[in-house]
Amino acid sequence: MSAPLPYWRLSGFYFAYFALLGGVAPFLALYFHYLGFSAARIGELVAVPMLMRCLAPNLWGWLGDVTGKRLLIVRFGALATAVCFTGIFLRQDYAWLMIIMATHSFFWHAVLPQFEAITLAHLGERSGRYSQIRLWGSVGFIATVIGLGLLLELFSLDVYPLVMLIIMLAIFACSLAVPDAPRRAARDSPGLASGFLRQLRQPGVPAFLLCVALMQLSHGPYYTFMTLHLESLGYSRGVIGMLWALGVIAEIGLFMLMARLLAHCSLKQLLVTSFLLASLRWLLLGTLADQLIVLLFAQILHAATFGIFHVASVHFIQRNFSERLQGQGQALYATLAGIGGALGALYSGYSWNTIGPMWTFGIASCAALLAAAVLITRLPEHR
Repeated sequence: MSAPLPYWRLSGFYFAYFALLGGVAPFLALYFHYLGFSAARIGELVAVPMLMRCLAPNLWGWLGDVTGKRLLIVRFGALATAVCFTGIFLRQDYAWLMIIMATHSFFWHAVLPQFEAITLAHLGERSGRYSQIRLWGSVGFIATVIGLGLLLELFSLDVYPLVMLIIMLAIFACSLAVPDAPRRAARDSPGLASGFLRQLRQPGVPAFLLCVALMQLSHGPYYTFMTLHLESLGYSRGVIGMLWALGVIAEIGLFMLMARLLAHCSLKQLLVTSFLLASLRWLLLGTLADQLIVLLFAQILHAATFGIFHVASVHFIQRNFSERLQGQGQALYATLAGIGGALGALYSGYSWNTIGPMWTFGIASCAALLAAAVLITRLPEHR
C-alpha cells in the first residue's frame, strides 16, 4: 500500500519557489535598468544565475545521490539563498551585484532538482499526478507577477529587493514543512559514476540534452528583455504583469490536461510540438507584440513552450535514469538548461541595442526550430 501523499506540503513548496521566479523573470532586468545599467550589463547580470545553474545542480545532485539527504540539501540551499541575497541591501554597484547574483543563485539552483527527485519519490507509481502538484508553482508565479506588477505601479523599484527576500524566506519556511521521501531499496550497482555515464549514452539522451540547452537559449530574450520590450511598446507595468500571468494560466490549464496527453502521445511528439510552437512564439513576439491580440496568443503558447516541455522533460529523465541516479539526472537537466539560459541572456544583451528586438527574437526562433529538427531525427519514437 502506498504511503499517503503530502500533496499540500509539496504543492506549497512549489508555490513559494516559483513565486520567486515570478519576481525574477519579469522584473529583475527592469530593476537593473532602474539602477542605470545598459542592456549589455543587464544581460551579463541576468546570465550569472544561469551560469551558476550550470555548476551548482551537478555538485548538489551528486551529493544528494551519494548521501540520500536531499531534503537537508533543499533546506540548507533555501536558507543560504536568502542569507546571501541580503548583501543587495549594502551596495548596488556592478561588481557587487555580480557577486550577489553568483552567491545566492549557487544555492538557489541546488534546491529545485533535489526537490523534483523528492516529489517523484513521494509519488512512486503515481507519477502521473506530478503535474497536479507542479501546477501550484504556476499559481505562485501568477500571484507574484500580478501582485508585484501592481505594487511597482504604486511604489518605486526600491521595494523590489525586499519583496524578493520575503519570498526567499517563505521558500525556506515551506521546506521545513515537507516530510522526507520514503526510502526504497537501491537497485543500482555500486559504481554510481559508471552507471550514470552508461545511462547518458542511451539512444536519444544526448540529443534530448542538447535540445534542453537550445530551448532555454531561445528563452533568453523573453526572460531578459520581455518586460522592457513591452514597456517600450507602451504597455503599463500592471498590464505587463497580467500578460506574464496569462502565459502561466495557460500553463496551469496544460498541467491539468497533461496526464491525458501523456497517455495518448509519446514524449517525442510532445517535445517536438513544444519546440515548433516555441519557434512560432518568438517570431510573433519579435514582430507583432504591438498588436494586443497577437501578444495574447503568443502568451497562451507558454502552455507549450514551458508547460509541455517541462513536464515531458521531467518524465524523460525519470524514464531514462534509474531511481538511485534521479538526483544527478535532474541536476544535469538543470545544468544544460542553465548553459542555454546563460547563452540566451548574453546574446540577447549584446544584440538588443545593436540589431534590435525583431532579430534578437528571430535568433531565438531559429534555435527552437533547430532543436525540433534534432529531436525529429535523433530521438527514438518510444522514448
